[in-house]
Amino acid sequence: MDFKSFIRDVPNFPKEGVLFKDITLLLQNPNALKETTSALFELLEGQKIDKVVGMESRGFIFGPLLAQKLNAGFVPIRKPGKLPSETLSETYDLEYGTDTLEIHFDAIKKGDKVLVHDDVLATGGTANAACKLIERLGGVIVQCNFLIELIFLNGVSKVEDYPVKSLMKY
Repeated sequence: MDFKSFIRDVPNFPKEGVLFKDITLLLQNPNALKETTSALFELLEGQKIDKVVGMESRGFIFGPLLAQKLNAGFVPIRKPGKLPSETLSETYDLEYGTDTLEIHFDAIKKGDKVLVHDDVLATGGTANAACKLIERLGGVIVQCNFLIELIFLNGVSKVEDYPVKSLMKY
């Protein structure tokens, strides 16, 4: 399937100078949604995963679908103040500012094999922060999966210690 045909470019969002990759057209098409989930699953090549970690908010779309296919748990990583229990936090840089992520302190157990999933790998700050949180909890990152990788931003350099796979590259 030509997944890129379901991605819309939105200039100057969320701020001037950023070309946003909008995945909503892909999500609206049931066949594209199903095929995308299957293709992301195939990127794992049969690896054993205990937890799939998805970053707020678009990592929450395919993350749970992958967790279901993997018979694994799903762990959300969210913006500050959104998780109801005790959390760990990590602040990071992104292509248009800084942000902070939080994870429940008991979401990952020591030795859990973890898949990190998000929709886009841009500068790598979000993925790097997620990996740091997972490792602080004792998780073992098996792979970082992305729907889209913006190769010109070289975000893979911030997660180069882990296998990184993406379905589409721009």
